[in-house]
Amino acid sequence: MTSETSARRAAVYEQVVAGLGTVRIVPVDPAADAALIHSWVTQERARFWGMLDASPERVLEIYDYLDGLTTHHAYLVHRDDRPVALFQTYAPEADPVGECYDVRPGDFGVHLLLGPAAAGEGERGFTAALLSALLAYAFSDPAHTRIVAEPDARNEKVIGRMLRTGFTLGPEIDLPDKRARLLFLTRDDR
Repeated sequence: MTSETSARRAAVYEQVVAGLGTVRIVPVDPAADAALIHSWVTQERARFWGMLDASPERVLEIYDYLDGLTTHHAYLVHRDDRPVALFQTYAPEADPVGECYDVRPGDFGVHLLLGPAAAGEGERGFTAALLSALLAYAFSDPAHTRIVAEPDARNEKVIGRMLRTGFTLGPEIDLPDKRARLLFLTRDDR
């Protein structure tokens, strides 16, 4: 499933990544993109996203809500005009995570969900290359000095990927919907 309308939307960030192609980050349009997002978040592989049982209407409701916030943003990430990931950013001080650690000025929160691979199999180096472009976007704002991630503490695969990218481990925290592991990446650590 692709979202032709999202491929034509203006990007907030675009980068050509060697060996990957053109990465474009475009804002989610809840009405246009809810079906695609629903198809991703309800797959077992996305269990840590916490929406396995979400109805299409619930997904639309959630992304409509996010679209109305000034502190939280949702994006579809495209590789050469094909959506390949859902990327969300947030101001930690305006999120429940901000109640669980000492938020610093310049902290910038991120969530990432990779869409299913086109051919059903992963591509070696894809996640690392995509993540490098997403971090470049996050740090393109000079006000963002530290990236904060808080994956489910059981999600060893994502935690390992973040550590290999240069993130450092923070404490485990209890959020309303999960036990999470804080991870941090400063501008100097990348």
